[in-house]
Amino acid sequence: MGIPTNHKAVLLATFIAFGFLFGYDIGVISGCLIMEDFVDRFGEVGADGVAFLSSSRQSIITSLLSAGTFVGALAQAFTSDRFGRRGSILIWSAVFTVGTAIQTATVRSIVQITIGRFIAGLGVGALSAIVPLYNGETAPKAMRGMLLVLYQLQIIMGIFISYIIDLGTHYIHGSASWRIPVGLQMLWGLFLLSGIFFLPESPRHLLGTGKGAEARRVVAELNSLPQDDPVVIDIIEELEFGIRVENDGGKATWLECFSTRNQLWKRTINGMMLQFIQQLNGQNFYYYYGDTFFKSAGTQLDPYAIQSILGGVSVVGTVPALYLIEAWGRRNSLLTGSVMEAVCALIAGLVGHYTLAPNGTPADQLTKRNRQGGDTLIAFAVLHVFSFSVFWGPTPWVYLGESFPLRVRPKAIALGSATNWLWNFLLSFFAPRIAEKIGPLILLIFFGMLTFGYVYVWLFIPETKGLSLEEVDEMYRSGVKPWNSSDWRPSEKHIHDKAGTTTEVREVKEKDEDESA
Repeated sequence: MGIPTNHKAVLLATFIAFGFLFGYDIGVISGCLIMEDFVDRFGEVGADGVAFLSSSRQSIITSLLSAGTFVGALAQAFTSDRFGRRGSILIWSAVFTVGTAIQTATVRSIVQITIGRFIAGLGVGALSAIVPLYNGETAPKAMRGMLLVLYQLQIIMGIFISYIIDLGTHYIHGSASWRIPVGLQMLWGLFLLSGIFFLPESPRHLLGTGKGAEARRVVAELNSLPQDDPVVIDIIEELEFGIRVENDGGKATWLECFSTRNQLWKRTINGMMLQFIQQLNGQNFYYYYGDTFFKSAGTQLDPYAIQSILGGVSVVGTVPALYLIEAWGRRNSLLTGSVMEAVCALIAGLVGHYTLAPNGTPADQLTKRNRQGGDTLIAFAVLHVFSFSVFWGPTPWVYLGESFPLRVRPKAIALGSATNWLWNFLLSFFAPRIAEKIGPLILLIFFGMLTFGYVYVWLFIPETKGLSLEEVDEMYRSGVKPWNSSDWRPSEKHIHDKAGTTTEVREVKEKDEDESA
């Protein structure tokens, strides 16, 4: 029996997790909104004759991407089943690239640039659902969590790189200041488009569509083993058994995601709830209002430098998650993150409310109390963003990618991703208005959500670390309590029954292939 090696799986996942394409698109627009040429082209002219970008226009330009991602996350479920995971990545990468081209070619039409944002959002939303789906079905189970965290890391890297590029180009006079950072997205999209031709199809999808020989070849290639190696045969047999059980009952529907069969309703709601809680963690508030907080502390940093600092902290925070997601598990990561972020949100919200000077106060008029309060808020803002990147940033995506059977996986992941982007849209649209009314006290809303998140995870989220996708199915059927799930193990009887059943399936398929030949 050969010993499986995973370097090919790592290379594959590293490429397909070229998630900084998505992160870059999310982060690049915030810097453009305050560039002089961008404001002159897409803003309004005030009574004093100076162009400005109203809060309503900023909300529309920013939130249209999230509106597109919501639609795309749902739409990919249709292409994933019909064209396969690999084909869907190709399709939606092309959509993203087209949307980027429309934005870059805009001259002065706010309608054109928002349409481009929406179209690019379709690609971002679809790919945000397909990539966890693809990695969850392709990666070896011992590496699945780490590779899905790598996907999150590259998203954060994309945001950080977009901030650095904005920092470098905002000094340029003319449209190049924003066209360069926006247009670079086409390069990332074309890179993904070119590489997709070398990616294999998901072996689970291949088996589900009757392409057993090709599935064996892919599994052997990803594990660097010959096709007749016992390890490859065992993996194929396990997949065949899972598919046979999942496909009993005909074609899956959207309503089946909420059926009582194998606790699917609970798994779907868990996936959606984790995405909902993630968006209300409060970290996005710091990206939007870090400038105000830093200035209240007396810093002379400009908005681009502030964004770069927060982006860098996010990148640093995601690195340890590559290890902790497997060492601590999904459940402990979420519980720990809830506590750390809730403490940060509570302290930052109260300190900001009671000690910060009013927005716009000149630096030379700040009191010692204002500066101390600002320093405290900055420290907890950085810790909050760091904690999110370690725990709540990647873990909900990992959980989403490994919780569903093949039969409903595309649709269930689509519902989870769409929930994420729906709340991302609502936050980007309404957060400026809420913060304008209550200021730093908005962080207490996030404190309440994080407290709720801790309770929800404790009561409803089981541990899925180290389990194959088929074993996750068995765990939900067993009815184990989430707080006891860390000690749960697959039953030996289930494994023996599976081996016997799948051997029979394999023999029948091989016989059919010989007869057809």
